[in-house]
Amino acid sequence: MECDKKYITIQQLEQHNKAGDLWVSINGKVYNVSDWSKYHPGGETPLLNLAGKDVTDAFTAYHPTTAWQYLNKFFTGYRLKDYEVSEVSKDYRNIIHEFTKAGMFENKGHTAVFTLTSVAAMFGFVFYGVLCCNSLWVHLCSAMVLGMAWIQSAYIGHDSGHYIVMSGHGWNKFVQLITGNCLTGISIAWWKWTHNAHHIACNSLDYDPDLQHIPVFAVSSRLFNSVTSSFYGRKLEFDYMARILISYQHWTFYPIMCVARVNLYIQTLLLLFSKRQVQDRTLNIMGIIVFWTWFPLLVSWLPNWSHRVMFVLTSFVVTSIQHVQFCLNHFSANVYVGPPNGNDWFEKQTNGTLDISCSPWMDWFFDGCYGS
Repeated sequence: MECDKKYITIQQLEQHNKAGDLWVSINGKVYNVSDWSKYHPGGETPLLNLAGKDVTDAFTAYHPTTAWQYLNKFFTGYRLKDYEVSEVSKDYRNIIHEFTKAGMFENKGHTAVFTLTSVAAMFGFVFYGVLCCNSLWVHLCSAMVLGMAWIQSAYIGHDSGHYIVMSGHGWNKFVQLITGNCLTGISIAWWKWTHNAHHIACNSLDYDPDLQHIPVFAVSSRLFNSVTSSFYGRKLEFDYMARILISYQHWTFYPIMCVARVNLYIQTLLLLFSKRQVQDRTLNIMGIIVFWTWFPLLVSWLPNWSHRVMFVLTSFVVTSIQHVQFCLNHFSANVYVGPPNGNDWFEKQTNGTLDISCSPWMDWFFDGCYGS
């Protein structure tokens, strides 16, 4: 009966917006996820960023249909009295419904097998070129192929991180650790920590860590006001050093992209050995140990230091293509300050993302040109 239902207002929902007191609404029903946030597979940060808000569109975008069945155990018994859905959100939800009915979100096993096979073939070429040949040109080609293998591995790690590569949760996690930690040396735990926050608040200057590169880069003049990062919990100081570096960022951008991979290795280690709560910390560390075992051994097999330096630098420079691609997708799109709200989440996602049209082979190799 309608008269038996209990209601709260949006303003009352917004009061439950912090760790330990974290409520959200989905389709007008209010859920208490205060305790669950610590175990949330996507981490606590996405929930904190949307705490006290309607999260229907975000929940629909990042959860399989099977997740809906678990919501009832978090239901508070309350519904939103003044719940409204914008016309854009209505259209978005209708599109999602139609795409789901058409099976467009189902895992495509043949694509995963083809991609994994191509990565295995590339790594096989690299090891053969290093271990069985002494030619400088073969080693140069091997380094370039290694860079491309890292690019492909990162995209598989990305897609398995969204649990869309394999059919089961456990198999996706296995692929994440292999393609991320073991093959590329970049922790899937670090990626999830930053990437999920990025998806929830795409192109928010203070909530999206993918835009917070002070003092090296600034994607908006609003960062000149020393914005406080909600993600890192500190102020992004636009100090004297930042003024100097950013004034030359149009010159330094591409050279920095060539060695940007080093920063990812550093960020991985900083997270895994920090006091933060890290899901599967031991497995992530073990995967990183695997990488830092095989990669130095492979490089040491090269005949001399000139070959080794060339090999490492070339492989890093090739992966700069991926780093530039990441930047193209978001650096040139619209930015804003603050978290997204329930009814403008989809608009801010589309405003903050720049899709790149390209040929079919590039579309495959660069993971659909990675407009996410």
